[in-house]
Amino acid sequence: MRATTLLLFIGSLWQGMAAEPVRPNILFLVADDMGWSDVSWHNPKFQTPRMAEMLKTSIELDRHYVQPVCTPTRTALLSGRWTSRFGPHVLAPTNMRAFPPGTFTLASAMKTAGYRTAITGKWHLGGKFEWGPLHYGFDEAYGFLTGAVDPWTHKYRPGVLEDTWNRNGVLLKEEGNATELVAAEAQRQIRAKQGPWFLYVPFGAVHIPIDAPKEYFAPYEKVKFHDDPAKDESMRRYAAFVTQLDTKVGQLIDTLRETQQLENTLIIFTSDNGGIESGANPYVGKVKPTPAVTTNAPLRGWKNQVYEGGIRVNAWVSWAGHLTASKNTVPMHAADWMPTLCHLAGAKVPDTVKFDGQDRWAVLTGQDPHPAPRVIYIPHYQRSAIIYDDWKLIVPHRDPQGKAELFHLSVDPYETTNLAAQEPAKLREMRQRMVEVQKDDLAEAPADAYLKEKPEK
Repeated sequence: MRATTLLLFIGSLWQGMAAEPVRPNILFLVADDMGWSDVSWHNPKFQTPRMAEMLKTSIELDRHYVQPVCTPTRTALLSGRWTSRFGPHVLAPTNMRAFPPGTFTLASAMKTAGYRTAITGKWHLGGKFEWGPLHYGFDEAYGFLTGAVDPWTHKYRPGVLEDTWNRNGVLLKEEGNATELVAAEAQRQIRAKQGPWFLYVPFGAVHIPIDAPKEYFAPYEKVKFHDDPAKDESMRRYAAFVTQLDTKVGQLIDTLRETQQLENTLIIFTSDNGGIESGANPYVGKVKPTPAVTTNAPLRGWKNQVYEGGIRVNAWVSWAGHLTASKNTVPMHAADWMPTLCHLAGAKVPDTVKFDGQDRWAVLTGQDPHPAPRVIYIPHYQRSAIIYDDWKLIVPHRDPQGKAELFHLSVDPYETTNLAAQEPAKLREMRQRMVEVQKDDLAEAPADAYLKEKPEK
């Protein structure tokens, strides 16, 4: 009888232990403005060998959606909500305050599960230190608050936010290349081995201003990108920047392996939006303008557009021994990561917190390979989009009955044929879905979210 009681006790104890969250370390990597064709598995002109190697043991997220510009994607990613729930000011890149004080973020959630949290890189959710990451769940913060910095001076645009490079809210003056410094800080955090940890690494690469240390130009010495010499040089500079980013991602993975943390670390990689066609350099520094940057081909469109080229990005997720290498074609949005990671880590989410994103862990593990259709909402200050069951509607923001574009993505992934006139019933259905999803949008920005400068465009 005693033996039986002991076995029952051990069995119940084991069941309790098995139900506990696994709580892996989480390394969340975000590129800035990386185009669809900027990786070697989509375009052999670009050299990204470290990520290509990583892809062999990862899930490639072939339909990973984001917002078409910087701030909105970061807002959705760290809140699990469609960015328009916080106001119209976060439908575009801005240095205004994105989150109301006390917002429950992904970092806040990880802390409820006992995680140490840190960010190294770009914040872009509020240009003041009192709006910075230390006020939204991060234990440590290194990098910059604004939309970009010069890779050598670490300065933003001329004005009140010109100096933004900091550690934990204290301005720094450091020598070195910004991408190298951001990666070095991430390596320092990994080597600390104070887990479980959540490390958010939103790189400034490969956003304008575009430049990289000379060693990253070597793979492109004999590559021709464009017949125009100025554009060819510009694209070669961009390609070197991409290869630098790839190298840094590889070094972070090496650091995980060296510290014997790779098998207990979930690694996520995405871009905040698609690539940009060209751009000047309004930042404080001496980096040349870029008359040609990249392409999102064969996808249509660019950064700041809700066509696929602006919102469908390179993304993958890896966890050795837990996720099987594959290409996943189920549509996913940046807002899905918060509920997914909260589930995985066992975070304690307050009842008052509402997610627009969905927990997609069962989709990633293959337990639910064909989930029910759901609305993915891409709000943008010019034209907004929704995707549902492979249909996509684009209309003027806040005007669901306005001029529409309707695409059937499963047969027309490159958005060549507008079916709005040919499919009136589907158009009505999708317009109504847009009406419903926009009901919870915040119509006006909070009065205390403004800076004494014009929002970045």
